[in-house]
Order: sequence, then C-alpha cells, then structure tokens
Amino acid sequence: MTQLLACGNRFLDLSHPHVMGVLNVTPDSFYDGGSYKYLDQALAQAEKMVKEGASIIDVGGESTRPGAKPVSVAEELDRVIPVVEKITQQLDVVVSVDTSTPVVITEAENKGAGLINDVRALQCDGALQAAANTSLPICLMHMQGEPGSMQENPYYSSVVDDVKQFLLTRIKACEAIGISRSRLILDPGFGFGKTVEHNFNLAKHLADLKKLELPILIGVSRKSMIGAILNKDVDDRLYGTLAVNLWCYLQGGSIFRVHDVAASVDCLKLVQAIQGAN
Repeated sequence: MTQLLACGNRFLDLSHPHVMGVLNVTPDSFYDGGSYKYLDQALAQAEKMVKEGASIIDVGGESTRPGAKPVSVAEELDRVIPVVEKITQQLDVVVSVDTSTPVVITEAENKGAGLINDVRALQCDGALQAAANTSLPICLMHMQGEPGSMQENPYYSSVVDDVKQFLLTRIKACEAIGISRSRLILDPGFGFGKTVEHNFNLAKHLADLKKLELPILIGVSRKSMIGAILNKDVDDRLYGTLAVNLWCYLQGGSIFRVHDVAASVDCLKLVQAIQGAN
C-alpha cells in the first residue's frame, strides 16, 4: 500500500493515522450547519483545526445528511471555491473537497485543493473524467441510494461483502480511465444507506476491506449510529465517536473525518504511544 500520498503540493505520510477536520460551508448539515457559511468564519475554524492537529481540512458545500436536498452547481461553487482558495493561501494543510460535481472537482484543484472526497464514488455524469484530469487522490465512498432517500429501508445480502464488491468495482472503473490505485482511498460509508446493525457490522469487519490494500477513511463523527447505541443527542456523542474511531484505527483505518479534532488527535497519539512502547 502507498505510504506517501501526493496531495497537490503537499504529502500525507500514511504510515501513521491522520485526522481530517470537517468544515461544512452549508446551512443544513446535521451537526454544524450554518456555523461557517461566511468566509472569515470558515477560515477561523480551519485555522483552529490545524492548530489542534488536523492534517486535512474537508470542505463541503452540499449536505449529504439523510433527507438532504441537492444544491445547484453554481451554489456549490460559490460556497466551496472561495474557502478552498483562502485556506490554501493561508494555512499549511491539505484541503479536501467533499463533492460529486465535475466542475467543482476541476475548480477545486485549480485553487489548490489536494484531495477529492466523493460520497458518490465518481458515479455522477462527468465526475470520473474530471477526476482523471486532475492529479489528485480520490476518496471513493459507498452509499446505497441518494441522500434524500438512502435511509428508507436499506437492505444488503451481506453488508460487508456488498460494500467490498462495490468499492472493487469503482476501483476498476478508476483504473480503466487512467486513475492509478496509488491515488485511491476507500470509505465504507458509515450512515449512508445503512441501518445501525449494518454500520456496526462494517466496523467489526473493517479488516476485510483492508484486503483491498488501500487506505481507509472513517467517517462516523457524531452520527446517529452512535446515538442509537448510547441514546444520546448529537451534541453528546463525542465519547462514542472516539470509541468507534479507535476501534477502526486498530482494524486498519488511516484517515478519520471528525468534527472534534483536538480530542481525536489526542486519542490516536496515545494509542500509537502504547503500540510503540518497548
């Protein structure tokens, strides 16, 4: 597996875990919607997360929470691109763009983004070619259905096998168009068209996805799968998030997409210290 991931003019050393800070520049994301819709707010939050230890800032202009409605291409560009440009100009961090939109992929690279994080795994019209035209790494996520309807009775014959087969199919599609495996990251898509049982089954068997020999991104931060077990509202799911992320790290997770950077960085550092102790 590739240990050094080229992200534009920066590199990520995947021999150790990385924390990806969530920066939603949307009015309707499930946890922080509306908090960073102005450029100065977004930059200040990005700076805070970098100081707390984030290696990556993930900028998203379209909410993909269950029941979310799509935004226009123009609106997504207006939300995302100025933030990407400002962060890359002022902070030493890899900027990821959470998008499925071809023109956003292209413009994000032009403004200095270092990674494309696509919840639709480059399945939208033109997205695969747009990604191939960049030099950026791509995170391919599994989602059953679309955000607006994905939680309406999701079904799998075997969630682990089905997710693995989907990701393998998308890897092959990328390779066929000229995107090398060395540019790919995988995301099992916790909470995207999956029941609570599906989510925890995926977490339990994450090592099966590691057999694809690509870095794995984990996105469970404050999600309803945690609330369902702990019976806690979104504001009280930090400790549950940390527990699931640490389990997934021990099963082979590489990148952890979180709202709470400082706590996540501290936990991962301590587990690494234990692993490295003589």
